[in-house]
Amino acid sequence: AQKSGYTGGAGLIMDVETGELLALTSYPEYNANILSKGEDRETINLYNKDKRKVFLNRALSGLYSPGSIVKPFLAVGALTENIISPTKQLFSSGEISIPNPYNPGQKTIFKDNKAHGWVDMRQAIAVSSNVYFYTIGGGYQGQEGLGITRMEKYFRLFGLGEKTNISLGDKDGTIPNPAWKAKNFKGDIWRIGDTYNTAIGQYGVQVTPVQMVRAVAALANNGKLLVPHIIADQDPEVTETIALDPADMQVVSDGMRRVVTEGTGHYLN
Repeated sequence: AQKSGYTGGAGLIMDVETGELLALTSYPEYNANILSKGEDRETINLYNKDKRKVFLNRALSGLYSPGSIVKPFLAVGALTENIISPTKQLFSSGEISIPNPYNPGQKTIFKDNKAHGWVDMRQAIAVSSNVYFYTIGGGYQGQEGLGITRMEKYFRLFGLGEKTNISLGDKDGTIPNPAWKAKNFKGDIWRIGDTYNTAIGQYGVQVTPVQMVRAVAALANNGKLLVPHIIADQDPEVTETIALDPADMQVVSDGMRRVVTEGTGHYLN
């Protein structure tokens, strides 16, 4: 972290069957012994002045826009709601465009990370195609989308935007919706562009890393939403068992596997 100029972040590794956190770290860290003794005032003052928020446990209380790691949950929702077949291909030219609500003579452009061509759901997950997930999130050119209400439903189904009940304490977060926008943007209405940006984990989406690791674990263990814990050999505590079609879950699992065999995370294969 010091060599690369890394200013802050967090990491967790969780057993997907038990909920045990095998690793939990937040950077930058502080020395608890120095605080408890209270003698090294110089170091304590440096902690207090550090703009990187040394005392923030980013893994549990840091709120971040998750970005593309929400796409598998969107895929689960689209399959469950039968808005698209997993084998149907959508074309990514590298962007989509819609009329600008503030200037109808212009277009609002929503970018992909590259032009992917024709992709089905498994490949869209593997290459993280924004265009595919804009489309199944908000709809485009005749293809139905989930819409923000159903998107929020599936994000929350996997515990996003809500506390995990970990004993160390954590934050909840935000899943944006029309009421949230009206409250935070002086009554402004929800627009299709807001749905598109939410579909790729941007805009007002705010989650903690521990929420995300629990949500991804639920994909891996066929729908068990676990309470994360740090005590070894503790019995698993399941807050909810998400009733989803195993075939749909397998499609998403296949796509996530392709992330590392041929997609954006191939360096981890």
